[in-house]
Amino acid sequence: MPTPHSKMASVTPSPDLNKALVYLSNYLLAILLCLICIVPQAYSAKIVQLQITGPIGPATADYIQRGIANAQNADLILILMDTPGGLDAATRSIIQQFLTSKVPILTYVSPNGARAASAGTYLLYASTLAAMAPGTQLGAASPVSLSAGMSGSQSTSNTPTTMEKKIKNDAIATIRSLAQLRGRNPVFAQRAVEEGLSITAAEALKTGVINYIANDKLSLLQQVNGVLVVQNNQKVIINSASPQIEEVNPGLRTEFLSIITNPTVAYLLILLGIYGIFFELLNPGFVLPGVIGAVAMLLALYALQLLPVNYAGLALIVLGIMFIIAEGFTPSFGILGLGGTISFILGSVILMSGDSPYYAIAWSVIWAMAVVNILIFIILLGMVFKTRKQTVKNGLIMLVGAYGRTLGEVNLQGQAIIRGEIWSVRSQLPIAADRRIKVIVTDGLLLEVEEDFNAEILNTALINQGE
Repeated sequence: MPTPHSKMASVTPSPDLNKALVYLSNYLLAILLCLICIVPQAYSAKIVQLQITGPIGPATADYIQRGIANAQNADLILILMDTPGGLDAATRSIIQQFLTSKVPILTYVSPNGARAASAGTYLLYASTLAAMAPGTQLGAASPVSLSAGMSGSQSTSNTPTTMEKKIKNDAIATIRSLAQLRGRNPVFAQRAVEEGLSITAAEALKTGVINYIANDKLSLLQQVNGVLVVQNNQKVIINSASPQIEEVNPGLRTEFLSIITNPTVAYLLILLGIYGIFFELLNPGFVLPGVIGAVAMLLALYALQLLPVNYAGLALIVLGIMFIIAEGFTPSFGILGLGGTISFILGSVILMSGDSPYYAIAWSVIWAMAVVNILIFIILLGMVFKTRKQTVKNGLIMLVGAYGRTLGEVNLQGQAIIRGEIWSVRSQLPIAADRRIKVIVTDGLLLEVEEDFNAEILNTALINQGE
């Protein structure tokens, strides 16, 4: 009869089975390690980072629009902002992009010392969530009048015009609606427009203007993780855990638009275009002025249609240049040139109709180009007076001083070729055949000539030098 010990010995696993179990456990352990490494990556948040730096204009609006459109698969769009303000049209375009985006927008005024002034305040209110770094500020959202934009000072009148009231009321309604939509303080929003009020980051958080204060973007992303927000009428829980931040910086397109939409650059481009095309028409076939002028004109027209342009100012500039050019062809004795210069300066002053001092033509450039036009006017006027002083020559008198050559001997009278034609000539002294002569007087169809001894002396000198 077998003992219990013998039964237990009979079921002991074989060495091969033990080896298989070891292999299986190692395999499962490897899979578990891979899952530990892969799962956090699979669930890490995708954050697209954009930036608004400097004045807000058409280039900024284009960059933000393309950035938001390409980030629709992200968990969150983070916008770093430091701006003194900008154009109303560009700001409203960006606000629309913020409100219609499917992805929540987190705007962060950063780094320390940055600001969200004027248009930046509107964008901060339009964002799904708003945050600021310590030492930053926002506010001063009052619309800037055109006169302030050019001269740097507000109007001295204490009574606002109807247009100023309309602009201010429209701005107040816009920022209050954004405050109500995002659940932020509408009282400060209205005071920022009416009184130009500004506040610090700590004050903004305390009064409910912003949602967070953060020292850096990583700590900010930790604070917003798991927060429930409403974006484009959809409830979204923000996922910013283990963030994978994709920085989208302005490219060459944005840089190019920033350059040509600078009002001063656009102003110079249109002047270069006008003068380039004019000089090509004045000297057909020279090509280079025409090519440069055409390219500059097209770039200027593209830039001007993106900028808030007063087309009456543009018309005055073109009219002024035309008057200055016409001075060289019309006997106005300076009237056209003077009127053209005045028209040019007035057009340059009112060309930009924007409400931002950062999008105005530099006064130094306006005066420099005015001086250039005055110099052109003086040169053309000098050419006109010089032409007026010259004696009008027509008919046979134009032959006086002309040179020719005798066909045969001129013994008091004979024939000579002058300017390709055969003329009857006379001379007080005999002149041999094939001699160089000069016309000194015209008498009807008979020309009085004399021998050109200077030419004979020169020929003799050349012969002697050759010997």
